[in-house]
Amino acid sequence: MSTDSLGQALAEAIAATDPTIHERLAHEPDAYLDLVQLTARAAVETDALLRSAVAGARGAGCTWDGIGRALDTTRQAAQQRFGREPEAPVPTATGRTMRLAPLNAFTEMLVLQRAGRFGWHSIAYGANYHVLEKSDVQWQHERVGLLGARRRLLEAQGWETFGNGWFPWTYLKRRTTTPAEPEPTSDDYLMRF
Repeated sequence: MSTDSLGQALAEAIAATDPTIHERLAHEPDAYLDLVQLTARAAVETDALLRSAVAGARGAGCTWDGIGRALDTTRQAAQQRFGREPEAPVPTATGRTMRLAPLNAFTEMLVLQRAGRFGWHSIAYGANYHVLEKSDVQWQHERVGLLGARRRLLEAQGWETFGNGWFPWTYLKRRTTTPAEPEPTSDDYLMRF
């Protein structure tokens, strides 16, 4: 996608948040202030998406040098700006919980799939980890594109979104009626692929 088409797509997305803005710009001076406000909110959201994309790249094993090149900056500048992400707040748990780490973009779904068989379901996540809670039934987990029709389809089928999304992904889970399998005795059974 060219810079021009990306700019056009962003402008259209900003305008779509207020369907009246285009017409109001023709005759209301305050509409321009509304446009400034909408664009500022978009900048905050875009920065959050960039932070999430960088964390996702780190989770996929990309180096700070590679991220710096992608951002047209140095490794040090990229690491200084994005290197210390706060952990996602963990929702109030109702039972037994555990934090699984290190995970990455290529292993997390394998681990969540295995964990779900033993009654574990994710309740929070961040860079390279998931926080799981134990239940007495099996769970299914899915990771889908944040901006896709698949997410809406899964939600219509009873899947629930959890967490705030991790650009470009969003995570969903679904409780089943199948009893959880008995847990193996080794402590690391969930981290085996």
